[in-house]
Amino acid sequence: MSSGTTESLRLLVVAGEESGDAHAAALVRALRERAPAVAFEFFGSTGARMREAGVESVVREDDLAITGLVEIARALPRFYSAYRALKRAALERRPDAVVLVDWPDFNLALARSLHRRGLKIIYYISPQLWAWRSHRVRQIGRDVDLLLTILPFEREWYSARGVEHVEFVGHPLAGAFALRMSREEFCARHGLDATKPTVALLPGSRRKEFERILPFMLDAAALVSEKLPDAQFVVALASRRSREEAESLIAARADAGNLRPRLTVVRNEAREALVSSDAAAVCSGTATLEAALASTPLVVVYKESALNWHTLGRLIEVEHYGLVNLVAGSRVAPELMQNDFNGPTLARELLALLEPETNARVRERLREVASRLGEGGASQRAADAILRAVRGWKKEGVKV
Repeated sequence: MSSGTTESLRLLVVAGEESGDAHAAALVRALRERAPAVAFEFFGSTGARMREAGVESVVREDDLAITGLVEIARALPRFYSAYRALKRAALERRPDAVVLVDWPDFNLALARSLHRRGLKIIYYISPQLWAWRSHRVRQIGRDVDLLLTILPFEREWYSARGVEHVEFVGHPLAGAFALRMSREEFCARHGLDATKPTVALLPGSRRKEFERILPFMLDAAALVSEKLPDAQFVVALASRRSREEAESLIAARADAGNLRPRLTVVRNEAREALVSSDAAAVCSGTATLEAALASTPLVVVYKESALNWHTLGRLIEVEHYGLVNLVAGSRVAPELMQNDFNGPTLARELLALLEPETNARVRERLREVASRLGEGGASQRAADAILRAVRGWKKEGVKV
């Protein structure tokens, strides 16, 4: 690079779900912060947060975040169209690297195609191959040039299987658990009593899982209320779920009149709800780690369609389902999966967590889990790793 020439980097960034969109947006901002003199060009598959961060949309991931075999089958034309559009954009614009964020089924297929055509592939937020479909590790070794992991045990897992181009950058949530209000402020904002037992209900962001899970959480809330008449419940909605959806499921209950006064529905305030609660029921996923960072005792729950569970559930290869338990290496949070998840079983586990001694013991264990996620700055470390890699490839004259 000649003196006075502005360094430029062109990156294709692909994310396909709400959490991936958030992590990708944070990464884009971190890249700009770490290299303010670089002229970046970002384009790819974007959600709302990536677009806010200045990533040009080739496709919008908002329409592709679905789950389940039937739902995926119906959406296959949309996925194929998005795949072709991203592949075409990559081959026409020849980015310095392709940054894939989570979303393994789609992104691993894209990695295979683009790597064969000479593009360098960086994968941020490793596919959870240690949980299921571990045979895909061979594809990671073949099609990914740099793998950035966010869970502490992943680097060793990949190394044991011959994949060495791996860096642990820490979890994006660690050290970034910013809160807009305290428990007292949250309760005052929503008309709650900060001195009464409070339970957060996080039913997930995808529509189908939300519709399957929230009714059983409401069943549990009604049963807990019988034992603890002063208990109050906060239904914490992800940004993709509306208040109208929640209210419709609440109103459909036979005991809606008795239960509704005990429920407070909030949106985009999951962290505040967790910190303000004495216990929580949380849909399996990243939110279980948010509960750990909040030190809020939780029950991990999940329910799929019978077809999906029969087909996919048998492929899971790990002892624990919940990320919080996987990081802990033990059962810190009770897990209620599929047929084990119903109103009475969830109510029983929540009541146990609300016992003061149990509550204090679990909170201490969750603080240990949080410490294993690494210090803050995961997005910045990931950005540094990407900058080192891309600049190294350009210096070596790697033709992309």
